[in-house]
Amino acid sequence: MNGAFPYAFAAALNPTLLAATTVMLLLDHPKRLLLGYLAGALMTSVTLGLVIVFALDGSASTAQHTLSPAMDIALGVLLIVIAFAIRAGRQPKEIGRLAERRRKKEESKEDKGPPLWQRKLSQGTARTTFVVGALLTLPGASYLIGLHKIGAGDPSTVGAVASVLLFNVIMLALLELPLIGYIFAPNWTPRAVDRFKEWFGRNARAIGFRLALLFGVLLIVRGLIYLL
Repeated sequence: MNGAFPYAFAAALNPTLLAATTVMLLLDHPKRLLLGYLAGALMTSVTLGLVIVFALDGSASTAQHTLSPAMDIALGVLLIVIAFAIRAGRQPKEIGRLAERRRKKEESKEDKGPPLWQRKLSQGTARTTFVVGALLTLPGASYLIGLHKIGAGDPSTVGAVASVLLFNVIMLALLELPLIGYIFAPNWTPRAVDRFKEWFGRNARAIGFRLALLFGVLLIVRGLIYLL
């Protein structure tokens, strides 16, 4: 996949996908809803991914040697900055002011209700989640970079299709993992999801710092290796 894997994991950290998955897990028949959303998401992302990869057709291979290392280093530096920003956190007074502003903002939006896509998901039909998944799963920056790396490797048709499919499997992991759990462990999965939410809430800052720092260092090292 010519270095596309890190960008697949980066694309998996999708706040919209996480929010949609959380909403569906709280509704009735979550397995059916998750499956509908996954089908719609795959239809959009795989189709667009194949179109983009075959459109590149190896034409970016010349620029790959200079653009990819610079892109890796820039993204790595950005992740390290984000990591230390997460670690530093906010001072108590800043936290209080932020909480107050957030409270006032929420109060002003109470009459508006949740976003349209959340209201559609709450209707609880697989057809609805299919449409929402298809509309919300548009290529982001990490997906486009990953597709560029796949196309720049000038893969065969079978290789390109397999790479795009594998990229999407990784990218949609937040949706696939609970779906697999509900299929094979329907009694255990809801309890595990609740425990994970509690654990993540207590350790979110430490987890974010470590992951951002790790991926940042790895990207910088890989970019420097390619340049040298």
